[in-house]
Amino acid sequence: MDIITLARELGQALQKDQRYIDYSAAKLANDEDTELQKSIADFHSIQMELRALTASGGDASEIQRLNTKLTELYTEITSTPHMMAFENARTELDSLLESINFIITCAANGQDPMTCPDTPPAGCGGSCAGCSGCG
Repeated sequence: MDIITLARELGQALQKDQRYIDYSAAKLANDEDTELQKSIADFHSIQMELRALTASGGDASEIQRLNTKLTELYTEITSTPHMMAFENARTELDSLLESINFIITCAANGQDPMTCPDTPPAGCGGSCAGCSGCG
């Protein structure tokens, strides 16, 4: 079996993993939450308005007002149950992907993929370019 086929099988296995299933469900819940989507659209609209005002050297008090509104809206968005569930699920999926990538990177660096750790050692940024600290 060639390596690309194995990668595709790994992709299929990933999509059966509970962390991926939880992430997909949380993403769908966010997408279907019309109030949340309106808040996100409002956030982006204010963000664009703020950028334009800042770039044009606009009124400092209006810039401050928009900054305050943006911060309030961000807090509101990130504290919704759907967004909190999504962020937790995304963190779990990202952790799984980091582990997969680290194992593959270790193997590409000549280590035994069956015995290398699931995660980079503490303090490691995950980039193995020029590093000999893991082996």
